[in-house]
Amino acid sequence: MYKDKKVIVVMPAYNAAKTIEQTFREIPFPLVDEVILCDDASKDNTVEVAKALGIRHIIVHEDNRGYGANQKSLYAKALQVGGDIIIMLHPDYQYTPKLIPAMCNIIGEELYPVVLGSRILGNGALKGGMPLYKYFANRFLTFFQNLLLGSKLSEFHTGYRAFNKKVLLQLNLEANSNDFVFDNQMLSQIIFKGYEIAEVTTPTKYFEEASSINFKRSTRYGLGVLRVSILHFLSKRGIIHSKLYR
Repeated sequence: MYKDKKVIVVMPAYNAAKTIEQTFREIPFPLVDEVILCDDASKDNTVEVAKALGIRHIIVHEDNRGYGANQKSLYAKALQVGGDIIIMLHPDYQYTPKLIPAMCNIIGEELYPVVLGSRILGNGALKGGMPLYKYFANRFLTFFQNLLLGSKLSEFHTGYRAFNKKVLLQLNLEANSNDFVFDNQMLSQIIFKGYEIAEVTTPTKYFEEASSINFKRSTRYGLGVLRVSILHFLSKRGIIHSKLYR
């Protein structure tokens, strides 16, 4: 608990058997009350490792539904079990769990309702081994998004995020994609509704076992991000009415 607020870590998993234990062992208990893992039809023994670690809440997708669908299941479960502060932590050990106390403090003290772990602040991305093409794509897309969304984030593409439950309850997450662009649609919805977003510098690690998408998927993701930004811009001005922002 953070004071009287229940803290839940949600972990979207796919083939994370080799890294989930290292990630889990660094989660700061007893600050974190519950861990929820959703396995999106992994081909390895992610579920068995999670059970051995004592994770009580495990959701299993029998078919691979996608990264966005994984998050939908996780956030729904986190709210169902009474989470007040919900933190998404990837089980591939790309982001350090050691920042969870700082993120909880920001939300728990009601300084900001949303916190992102930024790899760009402090040059964490390049130091951690982010491929150059991904780094420059990240910078271009973030510049374009800030321009159209009227925001000033250092990056939109981090997977390390924390939320006050009140924010999640106001978002139409089911209208979002089941694929990777879900992340950007979610941030677009948050900004559209006027919630402020804090960022904390986070180191990151790129290595063989860390999850990543290939160039083809990255390109499709980038085009999806551009589409979301334009949709946000037009919806904010009443030119169109998208179900994402209802």
